[in-house]
Amino acid sequence: MRKLHDAPFPVIDTDPIFGRVVRYMRVSDYVLGVALTAVGPGFMYWIEKYQPVGLSRTHLHRGMMAGGFLGACVGFMTAYSSCSSRFWGMSENAREIKMYREEYRRLKAEGKSMHGTSSLPLSIQRISSEYSTGAFLNFDVAPWFNFVNHPFHGQSDGVIPDDEK
Repeated sequence: MRKLHDAPFPVIDTDPIFGRVVRYMRVSDYVLGVALTAVGPGFMYWIEKYQPVGLSRTHLHRGMMAGGFLGACVGFMTAYSSCSSRFWGMSENAREIKMYREEYRRLKAEGKSMHGTSSLPLSIQRISSEYSTGAFLNFDVAPWFNFVNHPFHGQSDGVIPDDEK
């Protein structure tokens, strides 16, 4: 696979599947997501309290619900991006490398592929890979996740030791 970027830390996977990213999230990712979720309704309440526009309780409740929904979307995407950046080696990822190696050993012992199997033709898998690789960098434009198992994953040397391959 072609080199996509210069990373300060080892690159674990340039196109991790959605479930793996969510499983590898840290507590700090969840805290960030929850905090951003709370900002939406909190901001609506604060605005109505200190700069009242005279909304009825029903309208304020609806506004807070909409703010909570948008906050949850932003919170999840921010947490997902934070975890994905560790897969790409953009931030410290020793914990993720350890988890990746353990998962690799377990799946290898079971005789399974690290990146799963897919019933899609190889050409469609490649197209899926091209669309989803690095998509977390553009969540502000279009949220796009990798839900397709495919063999097109970039990785730094040493993430999986040579004696284990």
